[in-house]
Amino acid sequence: MNHVEILLLALILDAVLGEPEWLWSRIPHPVKIFGTGISWFDEKLNKEPLRKIKGFLVVGILVLLAGLSGWLLTVIPDYGIIEVIVVSVLLAHKSLVQHVMNVGVALAKDLTLGRKEVTRIVGRTTGHMQPSDVARAAIESAAENFSDGVIAPALWYLVFGLPGILIYKVINTADSMIGYKTEKHSDFGYATAKLDDILNLIPARFSSILICLTSKPHHSFKIVLKDAPLHRSPNAGWPEAAMAAVLNISLAGPRFYDGKKVDYPFVNANARRHLDPEDIRRAVAVLNIVWVGIAVSLLLGILIF
Repeated sequence: MNHVEILLLALILDAVLGEPEWLWSRIPHPVKIFGTGISWFDEKLNKEPLRKIKGFLVVGILVLLAGLSGWLLTVIPDYGIIEVIVVSVLLAHKSLVQHVMNVGVALAKDLTLGRKEVTRIVGRTTGHMQPSDVARAAIESAAENFSDGVIAPALWYLVFGLPGILIYKVINTADSMIGYKTEKHSDFGYATAKLDDILNLIPARFSSILICLTSKPHHSFKIVLKDAPLHRSPNAGWPEAAMAAVLNISLAGPRFYDGKKVDYPFVNANARRHLDPEDIRRAVAVLNIVWVGIAVSLLLGILIF
């Protein structure tokens, strides 16, 4: 099987199974394995002197190990079965939409439940959140993580196969753990954060294009080009601005981190700011439409070529 055929099967397998608890409660998820290794490096090497140089060394080791692991898996004579399984495990569409929808269901019942559920997918302080803030956080997470968890790994797999997707996932995991501008990680996680930005540069913009195509592309593209650069992240602003445009809502804006208010600008600031669980459902619907479009495109590619 070629990469296109394997990716299509992996997308379908992920859509059917997602991340079954019965499996990952018995064996460690690959991302958990990545996290264990990254934590070990953080504990052993994140010390003076030369923290930044050690961080570059860790990135080199992670890329080498992930790439080598991917290559070894591809030489196993199994007709691509292992590759389909690995790729499906490293995609996260079903689990993403489930987590986001859970926020909407909880918020529809009670604000406190909504705040509790949204903490599973965002890192900001939730105690000050009103219903619109909870819905906004869930929608932003949906857009950003669709790029990070579905589009980026799929693209890197299509280009470089298993080594590509494994390298992307291990760097993305490392960025979520040590790529913060804190006193502890600003130097040690510098290389990780920069490489993650580079690896997401094209996928984030491609994600915004796919999201815009679900609505009025011309109008949506104008908003994305104008507002994506307002985002604090060089990449997350693109899918978030696209989602804001197609839903005709405002995203980003002020929020609290560690109890402190941060005044980020709104994306699509002139649109509706009062959000509710229905907006969360609409955001998930957009992601599902994009998923179907990707699957159909892959199938047509297989049939034509």
